Amino acid sequence: MSGRVPWALMVPALAGMAFLVLPLAGLLVRAPWSTLARRLAEPQVLEALRLSLLTATAATAVCLIFGVPLAWLLARVDFPGRRLVRALVTVPLVLPPVVGGVALLLVLGRRGLVGQWLDHAFGITLPFTTAGVVVAEAFVAMPFLVISVEGALRAADRRFEEAAATLGASRWTAFRRVTLPLIAPGVVAGGVLCWARALGEFGATITFAGNFPGRTQTMPLAVYLALETEPEAAIVLSLVLLAVSVIILACLRDKWVNSP
Repeated sequence: MSGRVPWALMVPALAGMAFLVLPLAGLLVRAPWSTLARRLAEPQVLEALRLSLLTATAATAVCLIFGVPLAWLLARVDFPGRRLVRALVTVPLVLPPVVGGVALLLVLGRRGLVGQWLDHAFGITLPFTTAGVVVAEAFVAMPFLVISVEGALRAADRRFEEAAATLGASRWTAFRRVTLPLIAPGVVAGGVLCWARALGEFGATITFAGNFPGRTQTMPLAVYLALETEPEAAIVLSLVLLAVSVIILACLRDKWVNSP
C-alpha cells in the first residue's frame, strides 16, 4: 500500500516508539563513560558477570537436553492431552517470575515435595546455591527453546525422515542424522533466546536462590543491589545487559525479521 501516511496512525506509532526507546537512550546518556572501563574491571562486577555467563550457559545446556525431546514430543506425537501439556509448558512465559521462584521452593526446597527427598536420600540442596540459580533460569527460559524447536519441527519436511526409515534407519538414527540437521537453525535460535532469557532472569532467581555475592548474585541481582547504594555502578551493569540484548537481536534478525 502506497501513498501518504495517515497521521492518525503515525502519531501514536511515534509515541509508542519513543516510549520504548527513550528509557534506553536515557541509560546511554546518564552512563559514566569516563569511568566505564574502571567500573567494569571491579571485582564484584567481574564476579557477577562470570557467574551470569556460567549459569546462563549451564541453564541453556539443561534446556537443550530436556527441551528438544519435549518439543519433538509435542510436534510429532499425537497423544491425549497434548494441548494441555503444551499450555503447561508455556506457562512460565506468562507466569510472574517471583511466583515461579515460590513454586520452585515448594517443590525443590528442603521441605518441598521433591526437595526433601533429594536432601534425605542424596544430601542435595538446591535453594540458595549456584545450582539453584541454574534451575531457576532453566525454568523460566525453557519455553523459549521448546516453542522455537517445535515450530522448526512442524515446518520440517517429514519426507526426509520417512525416506531414512525406508532405508532401514532406526528412529533414533533418523532423528540424529536427518531431523536434527533439518531443524538446526530453530535449535540455535531457540538456544540463543533461551540463553539471553536466562542471563536476564531476576525474580525466580532471587526468590529461589537468594542474592549472595560470588554464589548466586548474577548481573540482574547486582544491578538491583547497586541501584540502592551506587547508581552509577547499576548503570554500568545495565549497559552490559543492554549490549548483550542488542547483540542477540542482531544475530537473530535474519531468523525472525523477514522485511528488508
